[in-house]
Amino acid sequence: MIDISPSVMQFLLAFAVAAPLLGAAAALLPAPPGLKGRSPEQAVLRHGVTVTAVVLAAALALAAGFDHDAPSRFQATTDISWIPSLGVRIHLGIDGISLPLLVMTALLFFLCALYSYFKLPEGPSAKAFVALLLVLESGTLATFAVLDLLLFFLAFEMVLIPMYFLIARWGGAQRQAAAWKFILYTLLGSVVMLLGLLLIGLDSGTFDMVALAADNGRGLSHTTQVLAVLSIGLGLAVKTPMWPLHSWLPDAHTAAPTVGSVLLAGVLLKMGTYGFVRILLPATPDGMAVFAPYLGAFAAVGIVYGSLACLSLARSGNKGDLKRLIAYSSVGHMGFVLLGIASMTPTGVNGALFANIAHGLITGLLFFLVGALKDRYGTADLDTLAGATGAALYGRAPRLGALLAFAAVASLGLPGLAGFWGEMLALFGAFDPAAGLSRPAFLTWMALGAFGTLLTAAYLLIVVRRVCMGDPAARPAGAGPAGTVPVLADVQGYEFAAWTPLVALTVLAGLWPAILLGLTDPAVQKLLAGGNA
Repeated sequence: MIDISPSVMQFLLAFAVAAPLLGAAAALLPAPPGLKGRSPEQAVLRHGVTVTAVVLAAALALAAGFDHDAPSRFQATTDISWIPSLGVRIHLGIDGISLPLLVMTALLFFLCALYSYFKLPEGPSAKAFVALLLVLESGTLATFAVLDLLLFFLAFEMVLIPMYFLIARWGGAQRQAAAWKFILYTLLGSVVMLLGLLLIGLDSGTFDMVALAADNGRGLSHTTQVLAVLSIGLGLAVKTPMWPLHSWLPDAHTAAPTVGSVLLAGVLLKMGTYGFVRILLPATPDGMAVFAPYLGAFAAVGIVYGSLACLSLARSGNKGDLKRLIAYSSVGHMGFVLLGIASMTPTGVNGALFANIAHGLITGLLFFLVGALKDRYGTADLDTLAGATGAALYGRAPRLGALLAFAAVASLGLPGLAGFWGEMLALFGAFDPAAGLSRPAFLTWMALGAFGTLLTAAYLLIVVRRVCMGDPAARPAGAGPAGTVPVLADVQGYEFAAWTPLVALTVLAGLWPAILLGLTDPAVQKLLAGGNA
């Protein structure tokens, strides 16, 4: 910890949230003559890298100045009146739950901006692309930093329009249909969620999330809590996404540009699960207890369903798209997050928060790698990658093949890498759920989740075998004499720069889980105890 004054910490958090918005406005202005570089397009892309780098620096400074001896206490807080008649305040703050998400978000946006500087997706305008990326960053950072229900809703909604345009204007095939599906699902979910947020705020007399957590539902009737969890939970479940509300996700991922897929998986999905932890668990514990078994059931089915869908896509002859497969894998991985939350135990919730971060790092890396594959081959079709590539990646681009194999084994939960701890703790939470929850039901969900880990290992190892090793019977068009394979461009310098931090953090979190659990556990203990721990 570095000794940073509270006022500086307060400024750093407000700056991290607001700077991307200011940067988005500046991106639309003409570049000053001395900063144009080789072209206006290069200038605005460099602007995007600079703004996201500054925001990442602010997030890292927040992490350095954060009091790690008191991670359950909100720090860097700002609390000023905004709409007095409704009791709405501009209330910002971070604790051990939100800090890791804030830093990971800032990191992923910087890496995406850096990657786009060298590999801008085809679309109408670099200026619009950078501006939308920065608006998206501001909305996601605000979601993890605000402590007022209505501000949370505004930040939650702020990300929809920029992501819609990133998919619809810079995406691939079927991008318009995928973008419309994304916006319709999430908007409908958000309308229902708003009703629940208003119900809590008006019934309790406050929209302040800290006060609601401290009250621990004592100011809300049982019926109010049940209705609030039903409505808010539906909105959050769409964004997570929870089976069977997931059908927008594979289309959006498949059509989105590479950086859009990275941010959608790495950041936007976390907004839904964060809402469960930050709002519903502490503010409506009785309502959550009513729905927890059902949430666990949907989570367990989602784990198995996502894995079976991936197995089907991975099979030879099914013309499975690798981006679509990874999208379905996210349904399964987020199922572990929801299962941990449904257990309503410190172990399960800590596992859910750890799995959130691990999924952001690993699946973000996977989408970067699949985007690189698609750029090189012109397709992400698994049959094409496996059947027409001879020695495939290990023989043609060994570094790219090694990275894909690393990301795959990290995603399947190999011990020693980040993906292991979150899934294990979520299953442990389901093994011994909170008092009052049906243990036989949760043991069933735990068994289904454990079966899902086996299915996950199966489809990811099939992908590695097919894409990295290829089909020994197939020979690529234009292949030379036996044993020779056409060369494919291996990892480029800018790709190495964008992917190395994700690899390093995946290993670090896997070998030293206390770096995350030491932050989240005290905050989770306090949150589940109604602010009394």
